[in-house]
Amino acid sequence: MTLVSNDPGEWSDINASVIFSYFTVAASIGLTYDWVLTFGQEVELIWRQRWSLMTFLYLIVRYVGIGYTVMDILSNVPTISMTDTSCLIINDAVNWMGEAVNVLLGVIMIARLHAMYQRSRKVLIFLVVIFMAIRIANVVMATIITMQTAGEEFVLSGTYLCNFDYGGDSVLLIAMGWILDTVWEVLALCLAVWIAVKHFRELRKDSTRGIIGDCFTVLMKTHVSYFASFLAMSCFQIGLFSPTLSANLYSLDAQIYYGFAVIFQFVGLFVLGPRLILGVREYYAELVTNSDMATAMTSIAFQEHVHVSTSSSV
Repeated sequence: MTLVSNDPGEWSDINASVIFSYFTVAASIGLTYDWVLTFGQEVELIWRQRWSLMTFLYLIVRYVGIGYTVMDILSNVPTISMTDTSCLIINDAVNWMGEAVNVLLGVIMIARLHAMYQRSRKVLIFLVVIFMAIRIANVVMATIITMQTAGEEFVLSGTYLCNFDYGGDSVLLIAMGWILDTVWEVLALCLAVWIAVKHFRELRKDSTRGIIGDCFTVLMKTHVSYFASFLAMSCFQIGLFSPTLSANLYSLDAQIYYGFAVIFQFVGLFVLGPRLILGVREYYAELVTNSDMATAMTSIAFQEHVHVSTSSSV
């Protein structure tokens, strides 16, 4: 049921909603800017190459972000009118889209680690088992949260707000989900660092150190950047449940905090994953262009061969 009010006491809610909407729009613009910035690389390294699992993962993660952005704006910009049902549907859709993208990002990470460990079957089984356990737990918790969440539209002094009531243990379950995701990312980082250190030691006296060593350097740089950004996002998300913020949800400081949490969430879901793939493919493409020893990279570049035209006749 839509609630209508012109009570001046509700102005703090309106101001908080407006501030939060600024961050939502800023995150959407940032995501669009990143897409425009990397579109040339995407055409060359994704669309024009042989299609594979990584191609589909890249395109899904990248372009699901557009739909996610539209729905997030619809539910958070106070000048857009929504019904109670549409508020709840969009909220559920955004949450489940985030869950689906997290699964795809996990598949990308498993593929990277599997390649770094020379396609070890034991490592693959270990990663899949751990990842499935975490994702199943998160799906169960997300289902419970969806069932316990109620939404309604507030019309306050001419502005439209979607208000959600997270009943039961929803808040605790959301925090637990982020903690499990963080555990997975820490595990992935530890495995990546371990194998990278091991390879650097083995390659000290190897003549191919320049090729493979540089490859692992690229992988580690992108992985560390991904982990650092994800860790920042997780810290912001877990911090949302602190008693300090909960005690004063509509303060300026709280809304700025919520806003930065949204920005980090957009980056973590729709920017970092595609850039992991682009970073490796770009390095391999340069290797193909500049060296006839590029086959040394094949087992690491997600088992994909990137074709780069070197003349008009190719």
